[in-house]
Amino acid sequence: MNIQTKKFFIDGAAGRLECALDLPAADQFSTPRGVALVAHPHPLYGGTMDNKVAQTLARTFTTLGYAAVRMNFRGVGASEGVHDAGAGETDDMALLLAHMQQQYPDLPLALAGFSFGTFVQAQLQQRLHAQGQATERLVLVGTAAGKWAMPAVPANTILIHGELDDTIPLIDVFNWARPQDLPVVVIPGADHFFHRKLQHIKNLTVEMWHR
Repeated sequence: MNIQTKKFFIDGAAGRLECALDLPAADQFSTPRGVALVAHPHPLYGGTMDNKVAQTLARTFTTLGYAAVRMNFRGVGASEGVHDAGAGETDDMALLLAHMQQQYPDLPLALAGFSFGTFVQAQLQQRLHAQGQATERLVLVGTAAGKWAMPAVPANTILIHGELDDTIPLIDVFNWARPQDLPVVVIPGADHFFHRKLQHIKNLTVEMWHR
């Protein structure tokens, strides 16, 4: 599949933000069927929009026919500003969403994140819900339960976690998901970064997306 990637910048609240847009293959989708925002792991621990899990999520959504967009959070790569513990990052993701909605108006919105990025996307979903804006679905990989104050998420959220994750222990995700009655898909033998297990993220998300 031929995936086109375009780098661009938007103006964030604390300076310019470096972004990347992946479009679905033109021979399969004449126009995108939705927009997917992908959030990367923690900036202070090497997280960037080129993280392998973030890239896998972007490719997953192009397979589903979505225009998938990522950004480098503040202080990462060519993005200006400094890390803001999730608050500023959520503001910036909302600005990226506004930019995408100008480019692709009236399309369904999906939110996806990995690790710290799950915290940002869950906060953004709550903000959008309070504003009356709908999100089609969330995909959260390595959900940052226990590390960050993860809010509740919609019942149709896809949660994927590694059995051997020692950054965010599986039990912390269970403890967060249990009161919400949310299923968690556990990948046996997977660590936090899904080394040699990335294909499961794509395959599971594509399989579960239209359920």
